[in-house]
Amino acid sequence: MTDSNAVKAIKNAIHDQPHQVLGVSADESGYLTVSCFMPSAQQVSIYAKNTKKVIAKLNKVDDSGFFSKKLRRKKHFEYLLEVTINGSTSRIEDPYAFSPTLGELDIHLLSEGNHLHPYNILGAHQKTINGVSGVSFAVWAPNAKRVSVIGEFNQWDGRCHPLSNQSHSGYWSLFLPNIEAGSLYKFELVDSDNNLLSLKADPYGIQAQFRPDTASIVNSEKDYKWQDQTWLKARAARNSRHAPISIYEVHLGSWQRDENNEFLNYRELADQLIPYTLDMGFTHIQLMPVSEFPYDGSWGYQPVGLFAPTARFGDADDFKYFIDQCHQANLGVLIDWVPGHFPVDQHGLAQFDGTHLFEHADPRQGFHPDWNTLIYNYGRTEVANFLRASALHWLDRFHVDGIRVDAVASMLYLDYSRKEGEWIPNEHGGRENLEAVAFLQRFNEELYREYPGTFSVAEESTSWPGVSKPTSEGGLGFGYKWNMGWMNDTLEYMKRDPIHRQHHHNDVSFGLVYAFDENFILPISHDEVVHGKGSMIDRMPGDAWQKFANLRAYYGFMWAHPGKKLLFMGCEFAQGPEWNFEKALEWHQLDIHWHSQVKQLVKDLNNVYQSTPAFYQHDCEHQGFAWLDYENAEQSVYSFIRYGNDGQPPVVVVCNFSNQVYHNFCVGVPQAGHYHETLNTDAGIYGGSNQGNFGGVSSSEKSMHNQANSIDITVPPLATLIFTLAC
Repeated sequence: MTDSNAVKAIKNAIHDQPHQVLGVSADESGYLTVSCFMPSAQQVSIYAKNTKKVIAKLNKVDDSGFFSKKLRRKKHFEYLLEVTINGSTSRIEDPYAFSPTLGELDIHLLSEGNHLHPYNILGAHQKTINGVSGVSFAVWAPNAKRVSVIGEFNQWDGRCHPLSNQSHSGYWSLFLPNIEAGSLYKFELVDSDNNLLSLKADPYGIQAQFRPDTASIVNSEKDYKWQDQTWLKARAARNSRHAPISIYEVHLGSWQRDENNEFLNYRELADQLIPYTLDMGFTHIQLMPVSEFPYDGSWGYQPVGLFAPTARFGDADDFKYFIDQCHQANLGVLIDWVPGHFPVDQHGLAQFDGTHLFEHADPRQGFHPDWNTLIYNYGRTEVANFLRASALHWLDRFHVDGIRVDAVASMLYLDYSRKEGEWIPNEHGGRENLEAVAFLQRFNEELYREYPGTFSVAEESTSWPGVSKPTSEGGLGFGYKWNMGWMNDTLEYMKRDPIHRQHHHNDVSFGLVYAFDENFILPISHDEVVHGKGSMIDRMPGDAWQKFANLRAYYGFMWAHPGKKLLFMGCEFAQGPEWNFEKALEWHQLDIHWHSQVKQLVKDLNNVYQSTPAFYQHDCEHQGFAWLDYENAEQSVYSFIRYGNDGQPPVVVVCNFSNQVYHNFCVGVPQAGHYHETLNTDAGIYGGSNQGNFGGVSSSEKSMHNQANSIDITVPPLATLIFTLAC
């Protein structure tokens, strides 16, 4: 007979080892017992697959729906359960006839935090076991008393399909036969005090429902036929620090929408966004977070499903198609990844098994006052493994080329946005989050080791040393760091009336003091055009003509300045209103010549950047830059040289941030010869006053700016000039 306590635990849905009770078990004499728990069944019998006959009717041991029968046989056999519910009889596979699905090695690696691909075994995965197709469900919940998978297949009844806590490891699993792709499911958990918790989406779910629904979806996981092999072989060179990298940052939900203001799907976006980005001359697209998230207003920065492309734009295959099309067009793709915090939504990770499993228990460590979100416990082995895998799976499953890590500063400092007494010092009494540091270092080590040719980017707003230095040298190991200091200083400068800029001349030049301390990306991101800051064009001073001239001059300076480039969508055509995530960009503004002319300028800047090695080969090294004059505050003019590798022609850049024209302006040049005026942001085709230098000017042997030769030029108002030595 089946143990009465075990039966009671099963019917009360608190048994953590249901495979020991349900399915087939053997007594001390070796005789087999078949048991099942089916609350809705009136009758259950055993149907032998080999004889194709019913061989026994199970006894209803308990009115709750527990059926059991001791057989007069000792040899295991394959069977089906013949179940009668409401007068209708059908034959089904018994889930508990199949062993739990996690292997001992997998559990060992998971417990150590060393599993590189936990997403291949945890979550929901279609499998065929002993010729029977179904889905393996597995989840980490070490403090739960019971974990069940629920869905339409069991009327969302958590009593029907409890998972087994394998070897009491905290990893629970169950194989459910005959579950198909597209099936909805969640996990139902009971905590250690027998409390039923809020239903949870799968932390490793590959696909989720479209909000506001929150169930996970069994993904087909069919093999996608990638066509991007040529790109993958060449991308290491395309992603190199010595390559031109110009990034177009995109929010997929508002770049473009259909006529009903509904989202485009990934395939429609591929058809429209990729050609546009290529035509504009960008080398990479960076997607704001595409991990599943519940609230549109978070823009994806409060994710719940770290392994699932958001259902707003389609399914996982649709997203693969988008990436594949980008690669076939020689366009790289980066995605935002958010390991710094997560929302408190009940279906997410918050108190997942009734305890602070993913987050710290102490709010001084585990709660973000800025965003009202929770903070991951980076020091917990399994959590760190989960997070690293959540980033690297985008490189593995989806062929993404790079990961931009959001809000790194909030991870590095224990006192981030906290007052005295609101944070807990580290073991040395300091403010550095040592566990987060170790986590980020290992993340970068795994990324560069496992996925050569890809790269990582840190949004880090402080002067933390060595963000983009190798971990072997004590750095965090990122490939690049956003240059937030440059962005803040230069935008602060640009908002000033030109007459006052002479008193703030250092705002522009100061960035070169530290420009090569890190591998920098110059970011004009979404954060600069929201929350009342105004659009880029709005932040420029003066009348309409001056606003556009200022912006053109600034873009020219940005593209000529050392560092890779990033520009948020809409900024390339000087959209007037602030970015609004609830609708498409103001594309109609391109009918106004000033906006279309800024768009043309950005396109030309990208083309000049990519075709001029001096602008990218030493973006991150001292030898790629030399000041000519950074002290001309009176005229608000800056001039400098950009160098490429030996044999590449140098480039001379002059930026005038005053509204005055300077004729016969003498600028030193590094070599004698003819200097072609490669780009002039004041050109008539960009909406400028069309003052310039008739396509170029030859040098004279007049020394200037510590150079033996110089050129006399006309410097237009509010303009950037780029001169390239003719070969």
